[in-house]
Amino acid sequence: MIPPADIRCATAPVRPRQPRVAPHQPRVQPLTAPPAMEPPWHVILLDDDFHTFEYVVEMLHAIFGHSRELGKRMADEVDTTGRVIVATVHKELAELRQQQIEEFGPDPHEDTPQGQVSMKALIECSE
Repeated sequence: MIPPADIRCATAPVRPRQPRVAPHQPRVQPLTAPPAMEPPWHVILLDDDFHTFEYVVEMLHAIFGHSRELGKRMADEVDTTGRVIVATVHKELAELRQQQIEEFGPDPHEDTPQGQVSMKALIECSE
């Protein structure tokens, strides 16, 4: 005769075994400093005596979205001081804006050969 402990009923549910899993351990972050923020860069428009104020205002509006009033103030400043900061942005965007200024094209209001090339710009770190 079979002992009663070894007898299993066909209708009795069988519990599945729980998987053996290591207890959850939170990840430990390395003790390093977060990456430093890159400083902003200035896009600086340089003066020349060949492009009209209207060209400068149109260019600043087309590239940077500056209003006509702000464009006029910047055109006055670049004419007076020889340079004006037209934007302060991260480095990649500053490089793009410099390229866009230098590729904007000829001044349609100027007939001299010097007016038929774009203005010049440079970028400088703001710090």
